Amino acid sequence: MRLLLDTCTFLWYTSGSDGLSFAAKAALENPTNELFLSVASIWELALKYAKGKLSLAEPPGTYVPSRRVKLGIAVLELREEAALFSATLPFHHNDPFDRMLVCQSIVHGIAILSPDPLLARYPVRLLW
Repeated sequence: MRLLLDTCTFLWYTSGSDGLSFAAKAALENPTNELFLSVASIWELALKYAKGKLSLAEPPGTYVPSRRVKLGIAVLELREEAALFSATLPFHHNDPFDRMLVCQSIVHGIAILSPDPLLARYPVRLLW
């Protein structure tokens, strides 16, 4: 299965946090699953770090790529089709980063691995 990690999921997974559900941890550790991190999530991490709202063991420029590679997480690029799809989404969720994950999930046919219940209001496959 192809899984798009929510920003918090990536952070919890890379830090070894207890925030992951049993099902999420099993999905992340299943070697048959393909894991993706959106450029939108990388941007969100970088902005929060720059504003002092997120602390990381290293700056995001080294933290994100090193953890991604170590854990076999591919980057999901932000493409025009997904960005334009955002104009069709109802505003169940106001966070622009989460809305982009929804767009990418729909456009690319990828499930989202997230604890955010608002994402379930969209026609996406949500796992947690």
